Amino acid sequence: MLDTKASPPGPPVSDTDLLPETRLVHAGILRSPFGETAETLYLTQGFVYDRAETAEARFKNEDPGYQYSRYGNPTLSMFEDRLAALEGAEACRATATGMAAVHGAIVSLVKAGDHVVAPRAMFGSCRWIIEEMLPRFGVTSTLVDGADLDQWRAAVRPETAVFFLETPCNPTLEVLDIAAIAEIAHAAGALLVVDNVFATPLHQRPLALGADVVVYSATKHIDGQGRCMGGAILASRVLIEERIQLFLRMTGPSMSPFNAWVLVKSLETLPLRIARQAETAGKLADVLAGLAPVTRVIFPGRADHPQAALIARQMSGPSTLIAFEVAGGKAGAFRFQNALRLVRISNNLGDAKSLITHPATTTHSRFKPEERAALGISDGLLRLSVGLEHVDDLAADLTRAAAGL
Repeated sequence: MLDTKASPPGPPVSDTDLLPETRLVHAGILRSPFGETAETLYLTQGFVYDRAETAEARFKNEDPGYQYSRYGNPTLSMFEDRLAALEGAEACRATATGMAAVHGAIVSLVKAGDHVVAPRAMFGSCRWIIEEMLPRFGVTSTLVDGADLDQWRAAVRPETAVFFLETPCNPTLEVLDIAAIAEIAHAAGALLVVDNVFATPLHQRPLALGADVVVYSATKHIDGQGRCMGGAILASRVLIEERIQLFLRMTGPSMSPFNAWVLVKSLETLPLRIARQAETAGKLADVLAGLAPVTRVIFPGRADHPQAALIARQMSGPSTLIAFEVAGGKAGAFRFQNALRLVRISNNLGDAKSLITHPATTTHSRFKPEERAALGISDGLLRLSVGLEHVDDLAADLTRAAAGL
């Protein structure tokens, strides 16, 4: 009779002697008895048990097998284990979207009466969770200037439980000092959650810098080809199993096995794509800086970035995104976008296709005008996500659009 149990993944491939590119090809593989080369897609809702005793043992966590795809699935496990191997995390849990990861990471770590500290500069949906949703359940918050370490210290209260931040920040690409903020959080007995989407796991490692939890929208660079949505939460095994796993299991923000299969295959090419996109972004930042209608360029990788020294310490490579301002405010920004032929208008990022958005009217449109102004989100600010097109074609497209302003 054929043994229907999946074969073990073989010798560990996430050891520190293996480089990221190798981990992203081999880590976490589970092969069926058929010995397939590619990772298997397990499209199943549930699992059967050989005996009633086995079912009982599974639900008592005495047997390591699967129970239900909302709780876990072999294809999800491959994605989770591979991303954990890249991140250097003990454990990872996949979610349906990036915002499900942010929500799950924060809410599973707080209770009524707790307090959260976060920077004012963050994605609009993240800020909504902290400012609008958490207070409904008795969790208060304080927003600070993320680059001002004294403000983080001053915001601490006896009931502070979580610090949350994203760096580089969306959309102004401000970079925050993860190690210093982690030190402040831990001195207060709080946990630090870092949204690492803009840096990618290849160019910034928050856990190594002192963060307790890292979250991703896998929809962005990890998929990188505009196909599916997903998210991930990475942390120590204790933190995942004792604080986060139960919340995810009971509330159900689970990733589709099909999406997990797409994402685990996407991880194989992540280093190639990020290297190309970051290199192109650096060249385009220089091109934009030389265009007369462009009044400001912000790119983590240029010497004129306000946190250039911090970036050199904290990030191992530049961003794939550029923020820049054009003359003429909203009207000028709209004319620039509408004149582009190759770069497409979209609020997404991290795609193989270059995408541009106007944050003031899209991703940060819920912010009051005075809040956007305080964060540096002017009516002329544009955010460019650089894709895999040839740099010369992109440079020509941007130059042509600027000539019309």
